[in-house]
Amino acid sequence: MLKAELAEIYRDYIACLNAQDWPRLVRFVDADAHHNGRRVGLSGYREMLERDFDDIPDLQFRIEALVCDPPIVASRLAFDVTPKGEFLGLPVNGRRVTFTENVFYRFAEGKIVEVWSVIDKAAIERQL
Repeated sequence: MLKAELAEIYRDYIACLNAQDWPRLVRFVDADAHHNGRRVGLSGYREMLERDFDDIPDLQFRIEALVCDPPIVASRLAFDVTPKGEFLGLPVNGRRVTFTENVFYRFAEGKIVEVWSVIDKAAIERQL
């Protein structure tokens, strides 16, 4: 897969998340997907995202940086959100917070098979 093709797939994946188009997620996430070393599968991945959108009603993923070196995608995602209650164990409770997530994805046959994600929790703590 070429870098440009992988970048396009990734951007389409982010658009799918932002539209909360869960039936289309099967196009981007492998049935045996892993997240931070734990097998979640497609259904667990979808549940994780649905929970995120429930906890953070204004959640939108914004790509701040994107590097593709097939089969790996590295992305820095930026967020400007108002979580309803606790978020990452922090009492956000409806306050607006901004933070970033650094995330790596491994793709196979055009689908995400592994995700490694780190959220900048310290940025949120500084805002509270």
